[in-house]
Amino acid sequence: MRPRKINDDNENLDRWLLTYADLITLLLAFFIVMYSMSRIDNKRFGQVSDALNTVLRGGDGVIKYRLEPIKNGHGLLKLGNLRMIQQRIDEKFSKLGKREDLQTEITERGLVIHILESAIFDIGSASLKPRAMEILDLIAEQMQGRPNHIRVEGHTDDRPIQTALYPSNWELSSARATAVVRYYTENHPIPPDRISALGYGQFRPVLANNSPENRARNRRVDVVLLTMDLTLTEPTSQMYYSESDQ
Repeated sequence: MRPRKINDDNENLDRWLLTYADLITLLLAFFIVMYSMSRIDNKRFGQVSDALNTVLRGGDGVIKYRLEPIKNGHGLLKLGNLRMIQQRIDEKFSKLGKREDLQTEITERGLVIHILESAIFDIGSASLKPRAMEILDLIAEQMQGRPNHIRVEGHTDDRPIQTALYPSNWELSSARATAVVRYYTENHPIPPDRISALGYGQFRPVLANNSPENRARNRRVDVVLLTMDLTLTEPTSQMYYSESDQ
């Protein structure tokens, strides 16, 4: 019998290192694939999935797609750009002495422009004041041409309303948001599928409704320029097809 060599023992003891290294490499590759899948869009993920299924069945799994030209203005509008728009709006209203009519802030949703009720509506009304046009026009100058979705949100204070037109604050806040959306789509080049209206009534106050001053702050219309991440979740007219298109 051939005597055992010391080197043979060392080689056998070190073999587990090769298996361990292979395992670590596979785990690393697995996590890279999982991370990549978490960032791929649904359409492209479907293409990859179909291609892999085709390959496993013995077919041609080449992913075929048409490269679309990159359109100007359709890149990601990051928070830095939103802050630039915010600064421009603040400066314009300050120069015109209308800074008290609105407040702006950057949130996780995007750029939020709080317009006080007194600047654009009479109490209990959803008809735009004449001076409201100038305020809305100044804001539209900074928003139009952007790919981001615009969400207009109506808010009231907690005092109840019950009229023939507005049985509750839900109807009043929704009507006010709709009035702003209608003005923007009829007077500015803002596509109707890039803007929407919501009414929250008295249920999203910025301050407690415990004083006339706070209630005045809560009666407002918020114009929200959404981040691109949220914009991509909004439905567009391209998602819907008539029967004649099928």
